[in-house]
Amino acid sequence: MEMLLSTKGIAICLFFFVLSLAAAIEIPLSVTQLPTITEQSHTQVAYPFDEDFTIKCEAKGNPQPTFNWTKDGKPFDLLSDPRIVASNNSGTFVIQNRGIITNFQGKYRCFASNGLGTAMSEEIELIVPSVPKFPKEKIEPLDVEHGDSVILHCNPPKGIPPLHIYWMNIDLQHIPQDERVSMSLKGDLYFANVEENDSRSDYCCFAAFPRLRTIVQKMPMTLKVSRFKHANDSGSPNAAVTKANFIKERKPKLLIPPESAGSSSSVTVIKGGVLLLECIAEGLPTPHLSWVKVTGNLPKDEPETENFGKILKIDQVTAADEGTYQCTASNPMGRVKHEFHVHVEEPPRWIKEPEGGVYSIGTNLVLLCEAIGNPEPTIQWKLNGMPINNRTFRGRISAREISLTNLQLRDSAVYQCEASNKHGTILASANVNVLNIAPLILTSDGENYATVVGYSAFLHCEIFASPAADIKWTRDETIEPLSTLRYVLNENGTLEIKQTKKEDSGSYACWAANSVGKRAITANLDIRDATKVVVTPKNPRVLKSHSVLLKCQAEYDSHLKHGFKLSWRKDGDELPVNSTEGGRVILDRDTLFISSVALEDQGVYTCVASTSLDSVTAESHLIVLDVPDPPEDLQLSEHQNRSVRLSWKVGANHNSPVNESIIEFEENRWEPGRWQELTRVPGNDTTALLSLAPYMDYQFRVVSVNAVGRSQPSKPSLRYATPPAAPDKNPENIRVEASEPNEMVMKWEPLKPAEMSGPGLEYKVSWRQRGVEVDWNEETVRKHSLTLRNTPTFVPYEIKVQAVNNLGSGPEPNVTIGYSGEDVPDAAPSGVSVDVVNSTLVQVFWFGIPRDRVRGHLRGYKVSWWKTKSLLDGKRHHPEKHFLTFVGDRNYGMIPGLEPFSEFRLTVLAYNAKGDGPESSPIMFETPEGVPEQPRFLRILNFDKDSVTLSWGLPKKANGHLTGYILQYQIINETHEVGPLNDISVTNRSTLSWRLSDLSSSTKYKFYVKACTVKGCGKPVTEEGLTMAQGTYAGIYDGISTQGWFIGLMCAIALLTLLLLTVCFVRRNKGGKYSVKEKEDLHPDPEAQSIKDEIFGEYSDSDEKPLKGSLQSINGDIKATGSADSLVDYGEGEHGMFNEDGSFIGAYSGSKEKGSVESTGSSTATFPLHA
Repeated sequence: MEMLLSTKGIAICLFFFVLSLAAAIEIPLSVTQLPTITEQSHTQVAYPFDEDFTIKCEAKGNPQPTFNWTKDGKPFDLLSDPRIVASNNSGTFVIQNRGIITNFQGKYRCFASNGLGTAMSEEIELIVPSVPKFPKEKIEPLDVEHGDSVILHCNPPKGIPPLHIYWMNIDLQHIPQDERVSMSLKGDLYFANVEENDSRSDYCCFAAFPRLRTIVQKMPMTLKVSRFKHANDSGSPNAAVTKANFIKERKPKLLIPPESAGSSSSVTVIKGGVLLLECIAEGLPTPHLSWVKVTGNLPKDEPETENFGKILKIDQVTAADEGTYQCTASNPMGRVKHEFHVHVEEPPRWIKEPEGGVYSIGTNLVLLCEAIGNPEPTIQWKLNGMPINNRTFRGRISAREISLTNLQLRDSAVYQCEASNKHGTILASANVNVLNIAPLILTSDGENYATVVGYSAFLHCEIFASPAADIKWTRDETIEPLSTLRYVLNENGTLEIKQTKKEDSGSYACWAANSVGKRAITANLDIRDATKVVVTPKNPRVLKSHSVLLKCQAEYDSHLKHGFKLSWRKDGDELPVNSTEGGRVILDRDTLFISSVALEDQGVYTCVASTSLDSVTAESHLIVLDVPDPPEDLQLSEHQNRSVRLSWKVGANHNSPVNESIIEFEENRWEPGRWQELTRVPGNDTTALLSLAPYMDYQFRVVSVNAVGRSQPSKPSLRYATPPAAPDKNPENIRVEASEPNEMVMKWEPLKPAEMSGPGLEYKVSWRQRGVEVDWNEETVRKHSLTLRNTPTFVPYEIKVQAVNNLGSGPEPNVTIGYSGEDVPDAAPSGVSVDVVNSTLVQVFWFGIPRDRVRGHLRGYKVSWWKTKSLLDGKRHHPEKHFLTFVGDRNYGMIPGLEPFSEFRLTVLAYNAKGDGPESSPIMFETPEGVPEQPRFLRILNFDKDSVTLSWGLPKKANGHLTGYILQYQIINETHEVGPLNDISVTNRSTLSWRLSDLSSSTKYKFYVKACTVKGCGKPVTEEGLTMAQGTYAGIYDGISTQGWFIGLMCAIALLTLLLLTVCFVRRNKGGKYSVKEKEDLHPDPEAQSIKDEIFGEYSDSDEKPLKGSLQSINGDIKATGSADSLVDYGEGEHGMFNEDGSFIGAYSGSKEKGSVESTGSSTATFPLHA
């Protein structure tokens, strides 16, 4: 049961009994102990190119051990040869490579001894190889007949394995080998039968010893192969020749194993090694070799053969490979067999090794030693490196066991067990140390330990004692026992505190005691706060080529800040701190930034927060989204005339499910290379039945679509051609076009290639005059139009167009109504009349022409007009026609933009697509007077400190009889406010100047002048000026000339006065800061006053409306609000737009006089606001 502990005052005592801790701990070197071999050499080769050879033997013990050596079982004195260099306090010695060193070859054993016993090493074999050489010999040429078998012997010299043998010619080209010619494992070259092309004088055997860095060559051998041999050696050209080698076919004969070996032989192989069985045969034709296992279990895999089937090879031999193997050499002449009885043996290996240890006085000892091998190994016990004498040894000894009872200090010794058979020897040593010492605490006293909350704390107390010591841990210098499951004592004396808490901090003591004595140490424990870490965002989903930023936030104990470290891992592998992949992946302590995310960036990113006490991680799974991979493995099935089934495999979706597959096709008959969409299927489908058109050679491809986008297209499928058929449809969009009155051109949209359905596509055109003809006229054409001539003008026809090809006709076509060619109208509108709306606008009425006189489709009517004279001066004008077009079948229209007080003529005509018909007879109408245009200029002629004289010009167009002028003025200043408006009426129309009095000095004024007729007053012309105390005035319009005169005058008086007045003038002449909108809203244009016409409801004649000082629009815009008709009533002119004063811009053709007054001394016509 676990109990709560206070931080002070309560002791924890954990008491544990341990049977034997000393046996598990290495004996401290300060304690008296037997020697132990710590390092030794193994089999070593003394290569001739090495400068020296080191034979190692190191040991430890107390007292320090001394070393002795034996060679081949006999004592070996390291001082016996000056080339041996020994080491102090070590058994290691070095043999210097000087002179002949073959006498050093042998098997060495090292013995390390002190007063307690002797340790013995394993045997160390030193091999001193000789330099391999082929003997110098004269090799007689071999003279053989065609078909004979031949063996070229290599007999390589002995050397350190591995040995590699090569047969080459003098140019170092390999001799070709095959079933007929091959090399044996011993290196001899075998010819199953020779051919004439085997003749050569440079058969060379090369033996390579890689470990000796040596390659040696045998003297070249000569082989002569002849087809015929002479019957005698007389050399006479007429000597009889016998065909001794005419036919030498024979059954196979084994060369390896030789016939002397009989029909079977035994082979022994070491377990774990490589089994090589070899059969080489001679014969003619060349024999073929085969292998079979006669007895025993068959191997799981087919046995591996080499050298053209002549060698059977089994790697890693096991006991299951034991048995009888048979090789068979066969040719058409017969066969021969040989059996190999394979025995698997193995060198000794341990089942149970003797184990030494530390023993206390009075205990018992049992050492076991068991080994297996094939043949059965023999076991030999040794004591301190010497065979045990059964007569003097006080214990019991057997082949597998040694036992001693009531051990004493004198029984300390090194026991060796050696297991041997013909394949090797193994050695095991057991140090039996009988000790009687008080506990030794190997851990330092006062050690400081720290861990974090929730982790386990480990307080070490490593003990060595004999007899074994009892160990207990206490806390806070008390021994009051307390049992708790959180405190565990390990076998090595370490105290483990599980799931630590803050209150576990404090001081602890470890006590060790046995029958000889008692020892103790203290340990201090600090508990720190655990480190916490979190990564944001947790599991981001990022589009490929976008960027992502991962942030790692960590909390840790302030005492651990010096050892705190952050690192990043991807899928378990640590990421380097520096930028990677050319700066694409950037680590900056707590942030990980990846720009242009790639698919390979997907994975689990782990932030590791480490301190000296703990390490915690937080993960974020980065998911990269991308378009799918292209579909694969397109297959066609269910082939039909008009359909085929397409199946495919979906590519990787890259974390975004495929929601749709687009099937595209390409056909090479009509539009090769052009891919077109055929159909779409839902994302889960991987097959689709495709509807196809006849007479097409298709291939298909598939595009996968997910939420990110479209994949690349798949590789195309195989092609699939559909058979031809009659057309499935007829042409569409049948229409009639004509450029001449007595012809009709029938046109239609041709069928697309996919709609032709077969070869020989044509169009059968049928037509008849509607209501006149009963029978159809027909004509078949290849193009998509047909022209008929000598047709009546503009009469209806019924038309049909049907698709036809070599396999039949399309469906019954629909009938379309079309008209023959048009001609211009031959009648003019009648009953033309004009209703004058105001001085610039009239409404025209007419009666339309009969339908049969239109001779085509009526497009509309055109109204033309021209000015004949001015009613003001009676002056006649050169006729300049203007026109407006009114679309559709209508009988009225509005004509805007006329000049007031003028006489006009007007005609109306009808038109169709062919052109204009005749005009109606001209009618005359007059426009009434209107308001005048702006006076040409306004100037200030004379000025004084309280008066000013104004002069103005006539309006460019009076638009009627002038009745006088209205003169207005008001004060303007540097603020947004303006003074009251003063009006003066000038009733004499001949008066063009006026003097104003009672003005304020040094004040800025604005002046307005506008001309008037009986219809009202027009737009004003304006001027601004400044009166001064001296009576000086500067005008805006003529400021430049006035200022020049003024500057010249002032220069004559004084330069200083000029500068002062110029500064004053500039500051005063910046203009008033009053609202432009307010200035524009002062006086309205009477012509722009809203009218309430019975047709439009948007114009009114302002003849009897006096000028008002209320706020009104002064820009003359025609407001469409409340209009009963749209602007279509005005017809279509050349531009069809209204300008600012409401006139219709471009409403008529030809030149047009400007309707605005050119200002010669005024700003834009604006009206002031009343203060």
